[in-house]
Amino acid sequence: QVQLVESGGGLVQAGGSRRLSCAASGRTFGSYTMGWFRQAPGKEREFVARITWSGGSTYYADSVKGRFIISRDNAKNTVYLQMNSLKPEDTAVYYCAAAQRFHGIVTGTPDYWGQGTQVTVSS
Repeated sequence: QVQLVESGGGLVQAGGSRRLSCAASGRTFGSYTMGWFRQAPGKEREFVARITWSGGSTYYADSVKGRFIISRDNAKNTVYLQMNSLKPEDTAVYYCAAAQRFHGIVTGTPDYWGQGTQVTVSS
């Protein structure tokens, strides 16, 4: 079992930055592919970014590429999402996800979800 707890959400002005954290329980965190997803009001949940178990490979949605950075610290069982140059359209609940198989993040069907953290970007 893996439990994921996100933190770092809040209100930020457009153009600003915010760093989200996702703390994971469980001894096997280092073997999981991790991802961030988001869901805006009235919209479906969408993929934001993913990182492989070693941190050696990352991938981003086009909408955040060049602005967001995903990273992980396996010694701290934590994955991060650094969000820069935020836009009002980035407003959403951000969810952390963990998958034993890489494909789980790719298809949006991970093994575990966090409870989400709200990010609101004001114009």
